[in-house]
Amino acid sequence: MGHNDDRDPLLGQRAALILLLGVLAAASAGVLTVLNGGTLAGAALAGGAAFTAAVYFFHKIIG
Repeated sequence: MGHNDDRDPLLGQRAALILLLGVLAAASAGVLTVLNGGTLAGAALAGGAAFTAAVYFFHKIIG
């Protein structure tokens, strides 16, 4: 079983950056929702919406 170092990465740098920014936006929205007195379910919904919007936004602006 040879070790092959010239494999392609699972994600490109652009995709990884966009997903990272989406996760950061989702976590921020979820934490802010809970700190504002919202429920965990509401925080999950806010985080999901923020993730979706952030990924779409950063996909459009990061060329």
